[in-house]
Amino acid sequence: MEDLKKELKVKIIEVLNLEDIELSEIGDQDALFGDGLGLDSIDALELIVLMDKDYGIKLSDPKEGREIFQSIETMAAYIAAHRTK
Repeated sequence: MEDLKKELKVKIIEVLNLEDIELSEIGDQDALFGDGLGLDSIDALELIVLMDKDYGIKLSDPKEGREIFQSIETMAAYIAAHRTK
């Protein structure tokens, strides 16, 4: 699970072009949106594409996305349980 969390942090930094953020600055429990990492709705769409492309997980319900994208911890747990790739 720790490897998956690190992998997610690397991919989020790359996909969302967050060049000014280091891996160590993203905590596993930190909020990804709002006061945490400060991601927005466009970033959420990029995360949905990343989930599909890299892990074979298709998200269609926005409410589901809100739950999954709360933190690195919640993303990793969902991916571990549902990945097809």
